[in-house]
Amino acid sequence: MKAKLFLLSTLLIGLLFACVSTKLEKSWADPSFSLNPNPYKKVLVVAPLKDAASQRIAEDKIVKQIQKTTAIQSYTYLNTSDTIPKILNQKLLKDGFDGIILMHLTDVEKSMSYNQGASYGGWYGYRYYTPGYYTEDKTFLVETNMYSIKDDKLLWSGTTSTLNPSSFDQSIDEIITAIKTELQKKGILEK
Repeated sequence: MKAKLFLLSTLLIGLLFACVSTKLEKSWADPSFSLNPNPYKKVLVVAPLKDAASQRIAEDKIVKQIQKTTAIQSYTYLNTSDTIPKILNQKLLKDGFDGIILMHLTDVEKSMSYNQGASYGGWYGYRYYTPGYYTEDKTFLVETNMYSIKDDKLLWSGTTSTLNPSSFDQSIDEIITAIKTELQKKGILEK
């Protein structure tokens, strides 16, 4: 009985990790932040994606996952007149923001992979073959940056890769989890 439970739990854990197709490829943090780590309290979340609906979904999901930091979606805060960076920074500081999280798609890499065919034994000496075939893989690269408004500089940058995403929602969730984990590990966001 114990062996069956162990096998079942191992398979479930394996399936759980097999579904995750997103990983943090690159990460950089400003070394000066580690000298005086002070997690950010209020951040503006900006995710300029292909259309307004995708942007709203992504920003809503980021805000929902960042629980111990006040996070505000850009689509609820910014106006069309907010185009001059210096004036916008003053507005953000006045409203108590100390950081900006900016997430955007940087590239979609396409590659081909060959899937080997197989041979099966049949009845009476006959063999059956399945031919090999090519598949196209797509890797979506998303860059996320964390800016300090007060210092007017880049504080952290990371690039995630997602191989053959099955759905927009799942991919965004995986990217946010990878980014949030790294920002919490660096002390930029509270755990």
